[in-house]
Amino acid sequence: MDGIEPERYSQSVKKKGFTVGRNIVRKLLKKHGYVKRKMAKSKPTGEFKERDRQFKKITRLRAKHERAGNPVISVDTKKKEKLGNLYRDGQVYCLEAEAVYDHDYPHLAEGNLVPHGIYDVKHNDAMVNIGTSADTAEFACDSIELWWKQVGCHRYGGATSLLILVDCGGSNSCHHHIFKDALQSLANNIGLEIRIAHYPPYTSKWNPIEHRLFPHVTRAMAGVVLKDHDLVKTLLENTQTESGLSVKANVIFKVYEKGKKARADLYDRGTIIFDKILRKLNYKVVPAYQ
Repeated sequence: MDGIEPERYSQSVKKKGFTVGRNIVRKLLKKHGYVKRKMAKSKPTGEFKERDRQFKKITRLRAKHERAGNPVISVDTKKKEKLGNLYRDGQVYCLEAEAVYDHDYPHLAEGNLVPHGIYDVKHNDAMVNIGTSADTAEFACDSIELWWKQVGCHRYGGATSLLILVDCGGSNSCHHHIFKDALQSLANNIGLEIRIAHYPPYTSKWNPIEHRLFPHVTRAMAGVVLKDHDLVKTLLENTQTESGLSVKANVIFKVYEKGKKARADLYDRGTIIFDKILRKLNYKVVPAYQ
């Protein structure tokens, strides 16, 4: 449906011999349920035939892990940010507007920010690890390992399996062998079975982290010039909601290499086990030496 502008509508009515002010038009529109709305990004760009089947699988896996007292985390990388005196959307209370560069050229940035989030579904809290290099599979798994060492191993001391909910693309793509290679290293390092469940293609917005963490993080950082890593860390840790969400943040300064290849013998040990049904989306990785 085309948008209705009160002023334009009143002018078109006037051409037909009627005089109606735009305020009257606004009242009539409101009376009949017409209000200004943003576009709703809800139409999928494609269709995955096994979508419902995978959603049911994820529901079963979550219930199984929660009953056993095992952790369920939702992970993803938030939109990258630039460090430096650059314009950012949003408003903040201040005496006068802060002056920033009039253009957002890449060379004006003082660094990259790659926010990788880990959301604990049961406890409604999160960790956001700020990378300063590239969004790679190795970085994503290092971020998860940091969460496990700082939070997970203390909270889930008797855990036998870690369920990770992820989408299908990016650094945790279901198609990339390098992600599974990084997961194998992660499993070896933490000595725990890792269970992976990918959300089907075109459904990444259903991943809990997308609506339980990222919108609130965006709001906490809106309108603030990201001058240094400490400021970003503080902003992230100030993220709160009425439902009790809390956020812990770290900065990872490690440099990650893009374009790395997975080991040739990655699947030879049999420690990466694919499900018989929807195997590309569901698999587990057990420590290579257990």
